[in-house]
Amino acid sequence: MSTDAKHVTYADAGVDVDEAARAVDAIKAAVATTNRPEVIGGLGGFGSLFSASALKDMEDPVLVSGTDGVGTKLAIAQLLDRHHTVGEDLVAMCVDDIVVVGAEPLFFLDYIAIGKLRSEHVAQIVEGIANGCAKSGCALVGGEMAEHPGVMADDDYDLAGFVVGVVDRPKMLGAHLVREGDVILGIPSSGIHSNGYSLVRKVAIEGRTVDELLKPLDELDGQSLGEAVLAPTSIYAGALIRALRAGAPIHAMAHITGGGITENLNRCLPSTIDAQVDRRATDGSSPSGFGAGPAWSIPPVIQYMIREAGLTPNEAYKTFNMGVGMSVLCDPQDVDKVRSLLAAEGLDSFVMGACVEGTGKVVYQ
Repeated sequence: MSTDAKHVTYADAGVDVDEAARAVDAIKAAVATTNRPEVIGGLGGFGSLFSASALKDMEDPVLVSGTDGVGTKLAIAQLLDRHHTVGEDLVAMCVDDIVVVGAEPLFFLDYIAIGKLRSEHVAQIVEGIANGCAKSGCALVGGEMAEHPGVMADDDYDLAGFVVGVVDRPKMLGAHLVREGDVILGIPSSGIHSNGYSLVRKVAIEGRTVDELLKPLDELDGQSLGEAVLAPTSIYAGALIRALRAGAPIHAMAHITGGGITENLNRCLPSTIDAQVDRRATDGSSPSGFGAGPAWSIPPVIQYMIREAGLTPNEAYKTFNMGVGMSVLCDPQDVDKVRSLLAAEGLDSFVMGACVEGTGKVVYQ
């Protein structure tokens, strides 16, 4: 460090460009594993290059973009010094938003703002992002690491992601295809995913030591609270795109994120249709009139949070995903085909309700 008051370097100001260079070197191999044939060049350019050849065989290609973050789940990762899964969370929140219209994720960029750059932490985060991109089939083509001394605490960081995908307009999914009588399928979540964490931290994290958070709990099936709340968000996009290519006759999908089932399932409905969700299915009953099949299961960690917060059912269904990461709507005659094609891609599914005449809302039995 300089001792001359008139000679202040960037390092003196808190920004370590050498550590930034080491961080870039640490992530190059992980980024390369996500490359698609359309990627031109690699890291290091001022802009990321991606060939539009993926669009040339489409009748009317529509680009679909999305951006999101991970939210206050990051505070728990920082508390427990576990950074290898939050990158998957970041990708999931972006790619599973755009896949609901049938868009294939093409490329992804990330932004990491951090108080004090440590190459090993950044490498863990980016490896998680690369894993998420590989699962969804998109290329990690670039990003930005910004060190913010004096603005953020040394151990703090925030993440943002940006994805671009494409869908052929005649094959777009959405509310225009949904009809009265359509069946609503649920695809299981892996846990809390990346929403509701301000409540999670208030009722279950604050006031507990790290040792307490890492202690296995019987009510969480032997997981610790820390492990359960940091479980990475499921990524559905890659499997859903493959199922659609195999001919899955899906009308619409809804990514169950912030606002829970109540404020997300309605986003794929026309104004004349309600989504009637049968909560009895969470008690082990098959929804009446929708055929036989497995009931959906609310993950233990979500049940734990509901108890700790004292939420009513209506509050819970508006806060957490309740074990449903993605909802899929299809014609009742196509239920078996859709479920079979989803299963072939590793996605379990269950019947959670049906579409009825209404005003574009989610209603519960």
